[in-house]
Amino acid sequence: MTDRVKIFDTTLRDGEQALPASLTVKEKLQIALALERLGVDIIEAGFPVSSPGDFKSVQTIAREVKNATVCGLSRAVMQDIDACGEALKVAERFRIHTFIATSDIHVGAKLRKSQDEVLEMAVAAVRHARRYTDDVEFSCEDAGRTNIDYLCRMVESAIHAGATTVNIPDTVGYTIPSEFGAIIQTLFNRVPNIDQATISVHCHNDLGLAVANSVAAVQAGARQIECTINGIGERAGNCSLEEVAMILKTREAMLGLSTGIKSQEIFRTSKLVSQICNMPVQSNKAIVGANAFSHSSGIHQDGILKAQNTYEIMTPESVGINKNHLNLTSRSGRHVIKHRMHELGYKNEDYDLDTLYQAFLKLADKKGQVFDYDLEALVFFDQQKQQQAYYELLYLHANAGKGMIPSATVKMRMGDDEGTASAIGNGPVDAAFNAIIQVTGNDEVDIVDFKLDSKGEGADALAQVSVIAEYKGRRFNGIGLATDIVEAGVKALIYVLNNTCLADQIDEKKQQKIAGV
Repeated sequence: MTDRVKIFDTTLRDGEQALPASLTVKEKLQIALALERLGVDIIEAGFPVSSPGDFKSVQTIAREVKNATVCGLSRAVMQDIDACGEALKVAERFRIHTFIATSDIHVGAKLRKSQDEVLEMAVAAVRHARRYTDDVEFSCEDAGRTNIDYLCRMVESAIHAGATTVNIPDTVGYTIPSEFGAIIQTLFNRVPNIDQATISVHCHNDLGLAVANSVAAVQAGARQIECTINGIGERAGNCSLEEVAMILKTREAMLGLSTGIKSQEIFRTSKLVSQICNMPVQSNKAIVGANAFSHSSGIHQDGILKAQNTYEIMTPESVGINKNHLNLTSRSGRHVIKHRMHELGYKNEDYDLDTLYQAFLKLADKKGQVFDYDLEALVFFDQQKQQQAYYELLYLHANAGKGMIPSATVKMRMGDDEGTASAIGNGPVDAAFNAIIQVTGNDEVDIVDFKLDSKGEGADALAQVSVIAEYKGRRFNGIGLATDIVEAGVKALIYVLNNTCLADQIDEKKQQKIAGV
């Protein structure tokens, strides 16, 4: 048996479906390319049949990603599988992942079928998927609570039908490591054709055991772990990619297992996913949390100064946490910025140097000194700018203070027109939002969530505002970045407005197509 464990990332499928607002195609592609650079073996890009947007995202990622296998999810339904095949056919290589529930509670209460009927559906789905590709994965949903005799029968039948990977999910995070490891071991002992497929595991974190269960499974013979960046996903989340990757790397001598993950890319990928998905990483999160390599105790600090491995079992550099070696100020030239971006792992084609440098100079004038996290934030938000955006902020002025009624004035470009409006509010951000709604005339946008985060350290840190808004029954997510909170909030709202404008254009084209115009 090979000692290589495949990493199957489902951030863009299981992780994305748990977010308060869907990601755009561009945002999903940005994450997919980061996952490819990280060294992920398989990227589950989405659920193509679920919506036209998801279909397009999977298709775009399948076309652009070259060094990882792109995968699409489907139920054991022919229409789902056909949608996967159509979306993925542009890829150099791809996988179709089909699934059906196998536990008694799911078979009886949800599917309302017999075990034999479910098994027939599973076999038919695998065979249908094989019409599109030789790389077919089959999942026994809720395997952790499935009768072991039926699970063995299902696995054997799926492999016989042509599944090259069989996934054993702990869908509701119910099992404990010894129990889950025993399930995997039983399958290897009782399924006669199990050597013809890779056994995978997909563990959820409802009891905080997703990572532990996944490690127990690979110790028992599984050779693929399904996981997400930062452990995001349904309910309490999924198995955390960065945690299992570093467990297998740090304890390789004991476990005898390895992955293809480039660990130096972990931290940057974590930050990117956190920003795009608007999912902050808790400070005490293993591997990528702000405190993961911090030491407060005097005894710990003394030990670290004498020998780093007294209290660190891995180095910050091993997961890509870099320290600044150059002071970046408004006096720094383009070559320094290019050099720093190269050290951070960016290629020339990943960003526009002239655009980045101009944004850097503006920020350096405000902050004095710019740090690595600032540069990466500037690149990220430059890439999020809408091409030919309908709305653009031209001017912003806000007033607030003790004894004053908060007010704001904005000047906006709206297509080929310009407009100015002033408004009051409960605070300067609310006043600015009211002014924007007034000048754009778009009063159908309803703000349902507003979050403020600090990107960096100290009083001059960049402010990141995340806004979730409802518009015509859909939710849109906008992010704005600036040294000023009001400006960051305004940028986030304008980002939302541009996305609603784009959504209206798409809906209009659909209606024209239906009408035959």
